[in-house]
Amino acid sequence: MRRCVFLCKRSSGSCPSFSPPFSLSAAPQFRLLSSSGAQKTKWNSTTSAIITNPVLLLLESCTSMRQLKQLQAHMTRTGLMAHTFPASRVLAFCALADAGDVNYARSLFAHIENPNTYMWNTMIRGYSKARMPSSGLTLFGRMISGRVEVDGRSFVFALKACEKFEEVFVGEFVHGRIWKMGFDCDLLVRNGLIHFYTVFRCLDLARRAFDESPVRDVFTWTSMIDGYATHGCPDEALELLDLMLLGDVKPNEVTMIAAVSGCSQKKDLNVGRKLHELIKRENVACSLNLLNALIDMYIKCDCLISAREVFDNMETRDVFSMTSMVNGYAKFGELENARMLFDKMPEKNVVSWSAMIAGYSQNGQPKEALEIFNSMREAGLVPVENTLVCVLSACGQLGRLEVGCWIHNEYILSKKIRFSVILGNALIDMYAKCGCIDAAAAVFDEMTEKDLVSWNSMITGFAAHGHAEEALELFHQLKSTGFRPDKVTFLGVLSACSHGGLLSEGQEYFKDIAREFGIAPQIEHYACMVDLYGRNGLLKEAYELITTMPMLPNEATWGALLSACRTYGNVELGRAVADKLLELNPEDSGIYSLMANIFARGKEWSNMRMVKSMMRERSVKKTPGHSLIEVDGKFHEFLAADGSYLQSEEICLILNHINLLSSWEDSVSGATLG
Repeated sequence: MRRCVFLCKRSSGSCPSFSPPFSLSAAPQFRLLSSSGAQKTKWNSTTSAIITNPVLLLLESCTSMRQLKQLQAHMTRTGLMAHTFPASRVLAFCALADAGDVNYARSLFAHIENPNTYMWNTMIRGYSKARMPSSGLTLFGRMISGRVEVDGRSFVFALKACEKFEEVFVGEFVHGRIWKMGFDCDLLVRNGLIHFYTVFRCLDLARRAFDESPVRDVFTWTSMIDGYATHGCPDEALELLDLMLLGDVKPNEVTMIAAVSGCSQKKDLNVGRKLHELIKRENVACSLNLLNALIDMYIKCDCLISAREVFDNMETRDVFSMTSMVNGYAKFGELENARMLFDKMPEKNVVSWSAMIAGYSQNGQPKEALEIFNSMREAGLVPVENTLVCVLSACGQLGRLEVGCWIHNEYILSKKIRFSVILGNALIDMYAKCGCIDAAAAVFDEMTEKDLVSWNSMITGFAAHGHAEEALELFHQLKSTGFRPDKVTFLGVLSACSHGGLLSEGQEYFKDIAREFGIAPQIEHYACMVDLYGRNGLLKEAYELITTMPMLPNEATWGALLSACRTYGNVELGRAVADKLLELNPEDSGIYSLMANIFARGKEWSNMRMVKSMMRERSVKKTPGHSLIEVDGKFHEFLAADGSYLQSEEICLILNHINLLSSWEDSVSGATLG
């Protein structure tokens, strides 16, 4: 006869120690059937028992229900299943293992004559894991009504089930039971309550549970800090960390991940560096997750050097580490480094691809952004919201209306991706920049939910297309909805007035920026007013506005006035404005071109030749015009007077034929009319 020996810590509801006699003469030769696709790691369950019985050891390394049923059959035949501990381990595998079966666990639980607290808890936990929270809470209710002995874990697992519901009141029922049954001082239960309330954004209730806790361990502090950080309260999270450090509780890895996340939201580099030093000083285990959080924090705090230092010193990296660095390089315009790291990634997810697309789109390389998007689709990945926002931005920059329409139909109208406010805003911007202001307005009108960006995008779109009245009408609607205009709103309004020649209206709106809404006008607003004065021929007023601005004029303000000088042929003022612009940017060929046009209009040919001579002396070349077309999914860019394109000769030959044909048709048409 063999014995199975267990050493187990006894506590309420825990698995009892077990050493029954039973026959297991064939145990050493017992083998599990192999299971194709079986997990290579042990299933996730912990026990405080030290197990020496060979069959139960096999159970602990079980990887499939097929193996489990084989073991259960053997245990039933040998009488092992009649004992509480072995039966609880079989139940735990069925309910908790990834390869388990909660329905099989339910059947097994129903046949156990007197299940102990551990088994009840296992089933509640299993139902929660299987996304069957109602079944878990029903079982918890049976425990209470049947006067089954409960322990702290019973309430913790019940609260976990409550987290799966949409409303907080379900958990409040469990909270009431906790108080009624005297478990409110149980540290494990108190921690569970804090976590539950933070999940539902009930931070005041979570903080009350925290403050009323007579004892706090690292999990108590971490749950509250993480709750604050997760729900956008970084100041409260970091203040609580300071209080924690004043006590005797040492932060752990999860505490510091939450604190670093809070710092990322604040974008406070000084605080971030102090947290990094704290991690080193307290010898907090620097897991991969914590190092990834540090990289993300440094990038959001605009410190690429420190992020790269953490990255370079990592022993192991995952897709999140590398994606964060790709995003960091792209954010700071180091697209070559971003692409190099991206190409080296052994594994790429949709976030990695989106980071690269965003990098190109946000750094003025929309053609490359669309090429990466096409490669992503060819790789079989489905874009997410952020991906489409960046791709639509690239379409707007390139004027690629057909691609933007395809994205709208393929992903949004087909409901493959939920239509959100952010996507609606991106569509409005894309359609407006591609010249389809009616389509932009249609998207705006269809949006059931709008934010200030939605209104600003539509107002700016109307203004850019010369629809001043529509832009101003939308501005008045915006004010009636309760939104408070910001500086971007007024930039669109003033631009609309400028394009529409609405001088008096523009002057009033400019005064309202500070008078009614308390916003200090920015230099962009002054540039709009200079443009408005210039379009109305009021060059003197425009010049006076520039010289009385509370900030130094920039290229945009002087440029608007120079453009007006060309329109109205004011050579004297144009010369003075051009001098100011050349002081700011002597390499801008556009300034020389405008000045040459002004002199030509005033028939000052010697001055015009002088401008061209200055360009030659300073090696300033006019930026050539360019065009971009797509053929078979590839983009081709053409520059004016550039013959380096491989098929330039063939293209020019065809163009010549088209010109000849056009001339012949004109001559034939003229002869017919004659």
